[in-house]
Amino acid sequence: LKLQKMKKIFAAFLFAALLFQIFISHSVFAQSNFKTDYNVTYNVLESALTHVAFDVALTNQTSQYYASSYGIQVGFKNIENVLASDPDGKIVPKISKNNDGNNIEITFNKKVVGLDKKLAFTISFDTIDIAQKSGKVWHINIPGLAKQIEYNSFNVKVIAPKFLGRPSYIKPDIGKFDGTNLNFTKEQLGESGISISYGKEEIYNFELSYHLKNPNLFSIKTEIALPPSTNYQDVEINDINPKPLNVTIDRDGNWLAQYILTPSKKIDIKVRGKAKILLRPKKEELSQENLKEYLKEQPYWQTTKKEIKELGLKLKTPDKIYQYIVDNLTYDFQRVQTNQPRVGALGVLKKPTSSVCLEFTDLFIALARAAGIPAREVNGFAYTQNTKERPLSLVKDILHAWPEYYDPDLQTWVMVDPTWGNTTGGVDYFYTLDFDHFAFVIKGANSTYPIPAGGYKISGKKYTKDVNIEFGDSFNTRGQTLSFTHAFSNSYFSGTNIQGNILIKNTSTLISTPQAVTVTAYFLKPTMQKIYFGEIPPYGSLIIPVSFKKPSFLTNKTDTVKIAINENYISKNIKISPFILNRWTIGGGIALAIIIITITIVFYKTRRHAVPGKAGN
Repeated sequence: LKLQKMKKIFAAFLFAALLFQIFISHSVFAQSNFKTDYNVTYNVLESALTHVAFDVALTNQTSQYYASSYGIQVGFKNIENVLASDPDGKIVPKISKNNDGNNIEITFNKKVVGLDKKLAFTISFDTIDIAQKSGKVWHINIPGLAKQIEYNSFNVKVIAPKFLGRPSYIKPDIGKFDGTNLNFTKEQLGESGISISYGKEEIYNFELSYHLKNPNLFSIKTEIALPPSTNYQDVEINDINPKPLNVTIDRDGNWLAQYILTPSKKIDIKVRGKAKILLRPKKEELSQENLKEYLKEQPYWQTTKKEIKELGLKLKTPDKIYQYIVDNLTYDFQRVQTNQPRVGALGVLKKPTSSVCLEFTDLFIALARAAGIPAREVNGFAYTQNTKERPLSLVKDILHAWPEYYDPDLQTWVMVDPTWGNTTGGVDYFYTLDFDHFAFVIKGANSTYPIPAGGYKISGKKYTKDVNIEFGDSFNTRGQTLSFTHAFSNSYFSGTNIQGNILIKNTSTLISTPQAVTVTAYFLKPTMQKIYFGEIPPYGSLIIPVSFKKPSFLTNKTDTVKIAINENYISKNIKISPFILNRWTIGGGIALAIIIITITIVFYKTRRHAVPGKAGN
């Protein structure tokens, strides 16, 4: 009897276990047991608020399982008006915040069991994190959903306000634009999110602080790097206080403001200005000789190391180098917190799982140069509202680094951002960049210099915020203004070189274009000279030497030298005379004659007084 009772108990336990297996809970929910289809709509309103709706269908792939609950992780920090429902009515969602945004979990009203049985449900909410009007540009940035590529279907519709018109770019590029609606499929998205912009240009107002100190016992000449105009941006400098001695341009196009610091001198410099960011780069033709500079090895760009050389030659092209870096490096958010040192291209190639923007950049440049592709580094400001999707790594005032390569077909430098290509899950930052990258310095000839704004810290001001950027709505279109003066003497000796200088200053807020100064004379040779000079940045100046051929030895004339830039000119009368007729010579001769006569008279009188008289009887 006991044995029979034991058998009944065991049979009951086995039946209960089988029953538990049939009605399994969400805790063992597996994607392979269900076919998941997503239709997601992002309806952007004119207020920039976005209404998001997830319409999801779960289809049972087996007869053994059902889903009792479901969770969606969304990459938005700010969500409100969260609603959920299934065919049996409303569901109260459970929302939990985390470092990646918010997790929305729902428990279904009814368990749907059976092969090919379908359970449809909807989750919706409003967020301010998708669309932003920044300055003159509207941005729509939608992070990718975790494992969206694994779903049976994943379709996304983005509805934008009609007044925005045609987008300036769409990422991923779907190749078509249907009115205000943009439709994306799982195949087009892959693991990436969506980035869309509307506008032709972005305007930034900036105020930058630089701190300089001379600890030496002697005066030094030093410099700071101002944000320059490049093929992607136009910059106007409205004020520099205190004023620099000069502003020059280096071979990479950086604007370097020069200062003299006396012993123990400490100064704080404020720079105010504006930048206009363009989406497409302007043409910038460079000779093969100039491009050779951007193939050289530099610290952190170890192009001659075997690992770098072999990989660069294997990848060969900029797009393959970019994609290799996006696919193989892992962004390390901890390194930003701990401010660990830069490891360079070779270091990150050996340890790809701990990378920040500098390593993404260093490896791209080193591989590109090793493959014979001119490349260099850009440091600056990058606008982001989602530091998880688009992180900033340069801890000094939270700046960013990205590379650029020279495209001989387009005849221009092309900026790319493999860091953001990686952290966004594959959003394109190779074929089209954005309006969000504002260059402070370019490093091509040197991998560590110049230092961008935000990096000029001294003791006692280590934690000051030195980079302040705001969106603007206007940019100077008044053009350039040059002032010029001369440094010629009033008179010259005939038979000698006639030389002088022209000092040209840029008195406008914009960089000047390359042009020419014309120097003419009546009889001095050459009678006309056209001297070309390059760009001059705001607050910059240039000295141009001018010389004429030696006039004949007996020339005794006055000539008028005319100096003209565009329609403006100045004149200078120059007296050329023989040495013996020169006013200084004549004046000197008269003075010498007076001195000789005076000495003669004194000598004569002295001698007369010295003659002895005759003796008397």
